[in-house]
Amino acid sequence: MEPAPFFDEIADADPGARAFWVEAPGRPGDGARVRIALLGEGGRGTALLFPGRTEFVEKYGPAGRALAARGYGMLAIDWRGQGLTDRFLPDRRMGHIERFDDYQRDVAAMVQAADDLSLPRPWHLIGHSMGGAIGLRAVHSGLPVASAVFSGPMWGIRLSAYMRSLAWTVTTLARPAGLGGRVVPTSSPENYLLAAAFEGNMLTTDRAMFDWMQAALRAHPELALGGPSMAWVNEALREVRALRRLRAPDLPGLCVAGENERIVDLADMRVRMGSWPAGRLVIEPGAEHEIMMEREEVRERFFDAAAEMFDQAGAAG
Repeated sequence: MEPAPFFDEIADADPGARAFWVEAPGRPGDGARVRIALLGEGGRGTALLFPGRTEFVEKYGPAGRALAARGYGMLAIDWRGQGLTDRFLPDRRMGHIERFDDYQRDVAAMVQAADDLSLPRPWHLIGHSMGGAIGLRAVHSGLPVASAVFSGPMWGIRLSAYMRSLAWTVTTLARPAGLGGRVVPTSSPENYLLAAAFEGNMLTTDRAMFDWMQAALRAHPELALGGPSMAWVNEALREVRALRRLRAPDLPGLCVAGENERIVDLADMRVRMGSWPAGRLVIEPGAEHEIMMEREEVRERFFDAAAEMFDQAGAAG
């Protein structure tokens, strides 16, 4: 692994936080140079942090500190097509993927890196939003974790019946027409966080966290990502449909979501966790999509619950 840039001035991370480049396997011509970051260390185990679409490792500096205070390390990743990891369209603002299972190649690179770094075991998963969908698939594919914690996981996308039908139709037709790399008509190449006002935003009710996230992107606009491509939306719709057909994994699971969730579908979380024998769903009153960027008391409850699950799973293992 080679050292990679890490923007300490925006990360609010432990002083020892550092980033690396790793190579993700791929089909011929489709490999990716992926950035991972060690955001905290702890002797009780390590969390593999799977972030959401548009995110980057520095955003989870405070989360790494929160887990380190509870005895756990954290390794985070920039998925292909975002952060400083390789992007595949001339317009770097576009969120694009050709196949959703390509993210599993990034997972494989991350797991190999965790092994090469000899990160303390047991390992655990924390998956946010899109990372929750990638994480659920990875667990079913043998991700070596003792437990899984999800924050607003993308197990369903919040759309009206009409918009869902339209999204399926438009994005399915776009790909054979050579338009898979175009931004979806309802979105924009501009980053949501930079374009949104705090009032009415769909991410957090914490003004200080909102301002901090905005400031990070203003300081390093190369980290910003805009709306998804036609191909990404089509692949995401296919993946969440496929995930609904899978049985609950055989390991402890915790899902935390905001009561005001407007990006992913709470109904899918209720169905999934209702069928998860060792699973629990927590709805945070008044909270929005990004639980780990919410008000301090919400964040503290989340990390307390995650550490408690990690403790129990580690003792049982």
